[in-house]
Amino acid sequence: MRLVMYLRDTSGRLKEIENVKVVARLRNYLTDEVRLADKGITILLNTLKSFQEITRHHQLEEVKCVATATIRQAKNQEEIVKKVEEETDFSIRILSEYEEAYFGYLAVVNSTPFESGITIDIGGGSTEVTYFKDRKLINYHSFPFGALSLKRQFVQNDTPTKNELYLLKTYLNEQFKTLEWIIDKKLPIIGIGGSARNMVQVHQEHIGYPLAGVHQYVMEKQDVREISDLLQSLSFSEIQRVEGLSKDRADIIIPAVEVFTSLMDVVNTDLFALSRKGLRDGVFYKELTKDFGIAVFPNVIEESFYELAADYHINLNHVFHVTNSAMIIAQLLNKAGLSSINKQDAKLLKRSAFVYNLGAYIDSESSSQHTFYLLANRTIDGLLHRERLIIALIASFTSKSAFKRNVLPYNEWFTKEELNKYRLLGAILKFSYSIHATKRNIIENIDLRLNGEELLFTFTCHKDWKPEQYQVEKQKKHLEKQIKKSISVTFLEKTN
Repeated sequence: MRLVMYLRDTSGRLKEIENVKVVARLRNYLTDEVRLADKGITILLNTLKSFQEITRHHQLEEVKCVATATIRQAKNQEEIVKKVEEETDFSIRILSEYEEAYFGYLAVVNSTPFESGITIDIGGGSTEVTYFKDRKLINYHSFPFGALSLKRQFVQNDTPTKNELYLLKTYLNEQFKTLEWIIDKKLPIIGIGGSARNMVQVHQEHIGYPLAGVHQYVMEKQDVREISDLLQSLSFSEIQRVEGLSKDRADIIIPAVEVFTSLMDVVNTDLFALSRKGLRDGVFYKELTKDFGIAVFPNVIEESFYELAADYHINLNHVFHVTNSAMIIAQLLNKAGLSSINKQDAKLLKRSAFVYNLGAYIDSESSSQHTFYLLANRTIDGLLHRERLIIALIASFTSKSAFKRNVLPYNEWFTKEELNKYRLLGAILKFSYSIHATKRNIIENIDLRLNGEELLFTFTCHKDWKPEQYQVEKQKKHLEKQIKKSISVTFLEKTN
């Protein structure tokens, strides 16, 4: 059971500020007659009362309380809802199978870059699977099994035997194959919920992953199998001490990972990604967008970058002019045969221009280091970790040596050619910012001529350009090193 609080800031956006979890395992108190036992109801009420202490303290304007499979399946759900209303401040809304699946899907399409995929959310007593295409929900299904019920059904002790694992795998394979719309889809699987998050955390610790954050983390099938094999090779006491794994999930993590591997086999995919945003975020997104008539954001990355702009007080007018100049310079270099910047590179350049020198918000003297750290380690919805790192490298570019220091822990992620391209984009961006040094937007036109081994840049301006000229002369060496040519710069006054 979880309490999540959001705060509306001065810009009107809502941000998660509190996240409190209690391990209730209500599924374990569902009797053979499919009724929630008195002990389970007591745990539910006591947990809600402890949450109530927090909600009252913070004087929240609005509270949503939703319940999923265990309460939905309980035959005494009316009694449960009534007791909650009588004894706490909360009124429970029991989500249908469709709503539970829909809110998971909504969280994924509003916080990840995937246009099409299969989502899976393993709860205690149910597992929701959806198929979305072009960001639209196509199919959904709720299986009446979850991590806890699978453990109870197939595993007698703390860890499964080889025979128990075989029976579990066989069962899962049969269950997933009842959904014709997922068979051999070859689409990424996006995992939601605690079990998926724990598997990712274990993998990150296992490989010594250098970046922060789990949202939008990607694993290949071989990585998932490796974690499955690792966990199965350990005793229960060893599993409890595995880095990245919550101790309260030690007894259910192996069945949960088997769910993921079985689904990957049936879908015939090599890609598993994690969405840290799940059901509660889906409920939140629905609430957030109800006045606009749309539940799916038009563009996830744009939303994220405007959030960055608000958080770090980015001057959008200045960004527009710098980006425009950077794109013109890139096109001129292409035309001169000195670069081969393609559409994907141009997209990276635009995004990096948006957040260039963002670290100055913290400290102008060491802004480059702050820019790299903030972008590399902050979750940016719509950007996978590798893309986020690339933008951090370009947007924090100051020199070749600083670039090398930043990229050192990640060298194996990129080819030499890729790193050369990112340095070039960083140098173009730094050059473009230098010609807008005073934020007056005085540049009217940019021209480029190739004169033997020298590049001749001409900037036409409508105001005095001396500060800009000083900065360009100071910073042009970084671009010279990347294109291996000397640069000569001329500033001209605009003629009427």
